[in-house]
Amino acid sequence: MVRHREAAAEEKTVKSGRTRSPRKIWIDLDNTPHIPFFLPVIEQLQKRGYEVFLTARDIYQVCEMVRFHHLTCNVVGSHWGKHRLLKVAGTCWRALRLLPLIATEKPDLAVSHGSRTQIVCSALLGVPSVSIFDYEFAASTGFFRSMWAFVPELIPDSHLSRKNGVMKYPGLKEDVYAPRLRPDSSIKKELGVEGAGIVATVRPPANEAHYHNPEAEVLMDAVLNLLIGRPDVRIVLLPRNKKQETVLRNAWREWIANGKIVIPPKVVDGLNLVWFSDLVISGGTMNREAAALGVPVYSIFRGRIGAIDRCLADTGRLMLLESVDDVRTKLMIKPREKGNREIQEDSPALHAIVEGIVSIVEHQCLPAHA
Repeated sequence: MVRHREAAAEEKTVKSGRTRSPRKIWIDLDNTPHIPFFLPVIEQLQKRGYEVFLTARDIYQVCEMVRFHHLTCNVVGSHWGKHRLLKVAGTCWRALRLLPLIATEKPDLAVSHGSRTQIVCSALLGVPSVSIFDYEFAASTGFFRSMWAFVPELIPDSHLSRKNGVMKYPGLKEDVYAPRLRPDSSIKKELGVEGAGIVATVRPPANEAHYHNPEAEVLMDAVLNLLIGRPDVRIVLLPRNKKQETVLRNAWREWIANGKIVIPPKVVDGLNLVWFSDLVISGGTMNREAAALGVPVYSIFRGRIGAIDRCLADTGRLMLLESVDDVRTKLMIKPREKGNREIQEDSPALHAIVEGIVSIVEHQCLPAHA
């Protein structure tokens, strides 16, 4: 019935000689990993003639990444700390600040990778919404929820809190953009690790996230101490924000001063850095980026292990470090053969997600193959 009404409306528009204005899609960049994920999605939607309207939250390195990729967007709201009540208050306050802007823009569809603010704002304004997520234990928004959800096929139905309006896409969320990487070795010179024997990239835990477990910081300290003891290793340490960077600079002052540990002075292309690393130790998106690129990766995440990481661990694409003893016995520190990369502009994951968005914005339904 919806398609018949739309077809009739389009036919009437053609007969009257008027051109239908492009449909507008609102994407909310709620966290740093969402930027590389949405870049190819935005590109594909714009190629198809859709208008894409962006908002962002000033959290971690979102603003730096927005500038790095020359994106135009409205930045609204920031981080409200790690306490749950403050997070709830911050979500509500940001939604209130976004309401006038979104009411003026009048988007046809709202899309995000789990932005709670967008879900609330869309529900209040009656804007159809899509929430993409790959961690089934993320905090919910109570009685607010998106109309549709996109999740990786690796997450079983039994792990989902909803059964209707769900589309599954192949692979990992990182498979949306990782296949497009064009390696640029100048990053090694930029970071001062050119000629280093082994490059280990370490991403500290998200210690302000609701799922953070302090055990992860104990594991990170054990990892850094082990790597420091190897004369052939240089460490690239990637703090998540300025507060965390200050703490790390104080804790590892001696090793930063002598160049053993490098903290980039500005935002870098994280995916490119992963490719030129011999091993990666992290607890979030960078783990799965490394897995997508075939780089040895070790997880120090100590929250509830989601289906994606569990599957990667079971298939040998990721090693879970669950104790200090694991750090000593499981961490393999050796050079990696980089080889050549085959560039893939349109991966199955990217294609499925774009087709899903287009089907919803045009027909208010999931694609037939979902």
